Amino acid sequence: MLNRVTLIGRLTRNPEARTTKSGKSVTAFSVAVNRRSDEVDYFNVVAWGKTADFVTNYLAKGRLVSVDGRLSWRKYTTSDGQHREIVEIVAESVQGLDKAPGGKEPAQAPLPAEGDEYDPFADTE
Repeated sequence: MLNRVTLIGRLTRNPEARTTKSGKSVTAFSVAVNRRSDEVDYFNVVAWGKTADFVTNYLAKGRLVSVDGRLSWRKYTTSDGQHREIVEIVAESVQGLDKAPGGKEPAQAPLPAEGDEYDPFADTE
């Protein structure tokens, strides 16, 4: 089986960073991808660890990025008891494809170490 997503688009908002109870970095952002027509698709993306740190520190609204990851579907219950479902892309690699205004930066986030398996939903709030 294969679950692979690759997107090239622009960040629609600045990344929202937080840290889990166990101290793991997580960043959420959204990417707009143009279709061949005048239509645009919007995708929610979540990055973890070093990839999250890279996105938070070097990318901002309007930047052109490449996102490589997997599609994830999950259920959760809101604080008022409503059941929700969400589909998002869990980024494994994010690269900035244009230059940051007024500065230099790494081209992409460091890749996870070999065997560094992490279940991103094991300790989320």
